[in-house]
Amino acid sequence: MNPMPALSPHLKQLRLSGILDSLEARNRQAIDAKLAYTEFLALLIEDEVARREQKKFTCRLRRAAFRSNKTLDQFDFDRLPQLNRALVHELATGRYLDERAPVLIVGPCGTGKSHLAQALGHCAVRQGVDVTFATCTQLTAALNSARATGGYERKLANLARVSLLIIDDFGLKPLRPPADEDLHELMAERYECAATIVTSNLDLTEWDQAFPANKLLASATLDRMRHNAYCLVVDGKSYRAPRQLPAVIRQRLASEAKTAQA
Repeated sequence: MNPMPALSPHLKQLRLSGILDSLEARNRQAIDAKLAYTEFLALLIEDEVARREQKKFTCRLRRAAFRSNKTLDQFDFDRLPQLNRALVHELATGRYLDERAPVLIVGPCGTGKSHLAQALGHCAVRQGVDVTFATCTQLTAALNSARATGGYERKLANLARVSLLIIDDFGLKPLRPPADEDLHELMAERYECAATIVTSNLDLTEWDQAFPANKLLASATLDRMRHNAYCLVVDGKSYRAPRQLPAVIRQRLASEAKTAQA
């Protein structure tokens, strides 16, 4: 008698319907290998645990809202010989998350700051951590939009609770009221309670320029962002440099230009 039709509704009722995906294959494996009942059951449970973990990972990755699937394996460390590679790999372990410490990544445009930030976020997601990624402009705009609909306190609380918040492109645009105040409130709520990664094109000594309207607010906010922070300086040529034409085409164009001038 085939027990599958009877098993299916029971597994769904117990929220174990994922077992159905591997049940037939594991059953054949158990028969061929003459596995004990407990060994067969262990295989099914391991499959279900793996499926649930993958589902959680996929959900965390989607909620993180990364721009792209950047990982450390894809990062070209050789292009940046001055980068503190040991610190990058230390951060990848996630110990800064337990410390609730900030990570500040600074350097010129196109050197890989956002890649590093998202790669560290990807590591955190794999470690079971909830992550939110947003540019500084997107973050402050979201808080302001929530204020307009009466949901500011709830939005602020949600952002304050997330285990790892990645703020990209801090200082790219000046923070005008109420954006400067909103960022201060968020940093105050997260201070020593949750880890935050911040990337910026500005040197650390220039960060106060992001708060042109209120220098006192700048000082209070930056003190919280910098306290006990790990700092990565990413300095080098932009990887977004225009692609060079092949030598053959350059020579042909030069030849045509000379002919046209003659």
